[in-house]
Amino acid sequence: MLLIDLNGRWQMKRVDHAEWLPATVPGSVFHDLLQAGQMEDPYYREQEQAALELCNYDYEYKHSFEVNESDLKHDRIILLCEGVDTLGELILNGMNIANVNNMHSTYEIDITSVIKQGENTIHIILRSPVEYVLRKQAERPLINCSDAVEGISHLRKAHSMFGWDWGPQLPDLGIWRNISIQGYDHARLDDVYITQMHSQGRVTLDVRVRTSGWVEEEREIMVSFDTPSGETLKGYTSVMNDGDHHIWIEVEHPELWWPNGLGKQPLYHLSVTLMEQGVELDRDDKRIGLRTLTVKQEKDQWGESFEFEVNGVSFFSMGADYIPEDNILPRCNPERTQRLIKSCAEAHFNTIRVWGGGHYPENYFYDLCDEYGLIVWQDLMYACGVYELTEEFKESITKETIDNMKRLRNHASLGIWCGNNEQEMAWVEWDWAKKTSLQLQADYIKQYEVLLPAIAKEYDPNTFYWLASPSSKGSFDNPNDENYGDMHYWDVWHGKKPFTEFRTLYPRYMSEFGLQSFPNHKTIDTFTLPEERNIFSPVMESHQKNGTGNEKILYYIGETYRLPKDFNSLLYASQLIQAEGITCGVEHWRRHRGRCMGALYWQLNDCWPVASWSSIDYFGRWKAMHYAAKRFFAPILVSAREDGPKVELHVSNESRSDAQGELKWRLMDSRSNEIVASSKAIEVSALSTALFEELDFTEMLNTTTKKRETYLQFSFVVDGEVVSEGTVLFVKPKHFDFVDPVIETTMKEEEDRFVITVDSKAFARFVELDFSELDGIFSNNYFDISAGDTKTIFLKKNDVTRSASLEELQSQLIVRSVFDL
Repeated sequence: MLLIDLNGRWQMKRVDHAEWLPATVPGSVFHDLLQAGQMEDPYYREQEQAALELCNYDYEYKHSFEVNESDLKHDRIILLCEGVDTLGELILNGMNIANVNNMHSTYEIDITSVIKQGENTIHIILRSPVEYVLRKQAERPLINCSDAVEGISHLRKAHSMFGWDWGPQLPDLGIWRNISIQGYDHARLDDVYITQMHSQGRVTLDVRVRTSGWVEEEREIMVSFDTPSGETLKGYTSVMNDGDHHIWIEVEHPELWWPNGLGKQPLYHLSVTLMEQGVELDRDDKRIGLRTLTVKQEKDQWGESFEFEVNGVSFFSMGADYIPEDNILPRCNPERTQRLIKSCAEAHFNTIRVWGGGHYPENYFYDLCDEYGLIVWQDLMYACGVYELTEEFKESITKETIDNMKRLRNHASLGIWCGNNEQEMAWVEWDWAKKTSLQLQADYIKQYEVLLPAIAKEYDPNTFYWLASPSSKGSFDNPNDENYGDMHYWDVWHGKKPFTEFRTLYPRYMSEFGLQSFPNHKTIDTFTLPEERNIFSPVMESHQKNGTGNEKILYYIGETYRLPKDFNSLLYASQLIQAEGITCGVEHWRRHRGRCMGALYWQLNDCWPVASWSSIDYFGRWKAMHYAAKRFFAPILVSAREDGPKVELHVSNESRSDAQGELKWRLMDSRSNEIVASSKAIEVSALSTALFEELDFTEMLNTTTKKRETYLQFSFVVDGEVVSEGTVLFVKPKHFDFVDPVIETTMKEEEDRFVITVDSKAFARFVELDFSELDGIFSNNYFDISAGDTKTIFLKKNDVTRSASLEELQSQLIVRSVFDL
């Protein structure tokens, strides 16, 4: 039980300096130096390198606290460190009480004999992570990410803090999570694990409680279970011995938890209390959702399925890969994460993959995923590197895995544990086997196919464990096989293949693929001077970590659009090619639902302002791709598969209800005059996809000029409302005969939102709405519009960065389309 909260004001300094500076815990060295004016912002211009130099030094934190006589009466007093980053020497009242070396672990140190009444002083010395990994790498070279500081596989610290192909080399250090002193008497709760058994109209909970005691007394374990409707269910048992104790709770008429788009997310509160003669010794509170959730793998005509199944329903997994939200961790907070997760839910995500090169997120991340209905694919924190499974390393990662599995396993959103990111594939496709040794390859098998699965089976048997991402059958057996397991695909982007190459792939589950873009000009303004706003300037290239990334963006723009007229137009064009490319892939895989059952694009977010694969930039601004995701992840999607003048129209339904409506299409010229049109009533079964129309315009589009002037507009309409729509060009956009659409907008204010009406005098593609200074999340953006059509766009007042009047928004509104490129 909490005795003393040690969070708050501390002091810190570089070990070889004399002056102590004010510090905040939880926090970090960079954060404290920035607050004290002792360093420049590493995200501005090219100041990253100067900040990296600061990581070559050791730092010290200290804090004094008072302990009263009653605190010392507890049988056991524990220092609880929930996160030390990373190489720490912990000293209490002049005595070394622990040395720690794993950022991902929680440390409990018994300080009963060291703590004293009155003033106590705690020191934590943090050793340089850069000096450590470089020294270890010199002693024992290991392969790791080529964009990172060398040697990161030697240290259990978030690898991406050392640099990645989207992130800076800024391995900050600090006391990054809560630190406190806990007191216990006679006994404590060691573990609470909940197993759900579902039957018709009932869920039985097996609440397994593990206790440890050091005084022989009869105790009682009380379980209280609060339902969303306000009912409280109770269970209890009396215990004399330590070990596992099972308390059973019967839930009649359960309210089931569903992923976003498939149902609601009711959550139940469960409390476990350890009592002794009416006195509470310890307590553990959980919030759970009632559901069954696994990954189903069954043999079929293509190979073997790989699909999430919740409450007996297999669904198409839709989402993106999540990276740490900031390289300077104290800049993260629950409000920022909520905005990100809310943006995922609004774009119809039902899944989010926590990528294995960062750190295990905070508890509030998983709470938010529970609330918004996002299934979490949880990588263990290993990525793109070779690890040596020494006894010391084995002991460290065993504790790390147990700590995090126990912390996260009862969340409704947790759907899968995955051993690592891209390591099995690397042994096969990146020639690691030739560059290293059989011993290290054997270590891989021992770590990911023996040790970690065994830990998962013991500590979280209810959650599906997957060997690696990607993987097919394990043991280096064609790990990126599209017919088994999950798949990563990078020939579009790294290989410069066209977007349509996605249509040649039929993965069972695509867990990584992507295209880069630049962020909004307002984001670039935060780290550049005006004269540096050229994509090949030193500053812009320093904020592009993927080698020839800017050249690749230009390549795809050149394949798709004409040369943009200025810097701002180039930024806009980069976002369009990203949105178009990812749309091409996702729509194809949704058209093949059943064979493919998941598409997670790389990547959701950024950890600093940068050109990257993200759909939401560092400041939370939605790129064109996130608005596109809202369309291609919509529960009901109409999509086109064009092949020259021939077009197939498909409708996919990822909801649990059948959908009836009208499938409409119009063949139009560039001034939006109708050439031919048709519509028909269709019904799309729940959780299915189907081809509903095959069109052939060969005779109509029999000249190059006609192809350059003609487009197809299509939509699926339910009860008079367009629920999904799209357009097809029969030539590349750079060859299409766009005319000035003369877009007009009007804006009015309602109680909780603004309403923007958009009209156009000709076909306009990728119409963008933005404000010159403010930011907002629009109900729709980067959309196509034909002459005579009207788009009504909503902007909620709480989706604007600050309170603004109608007049201010009207004066700042900027509108453009592809014609303006």
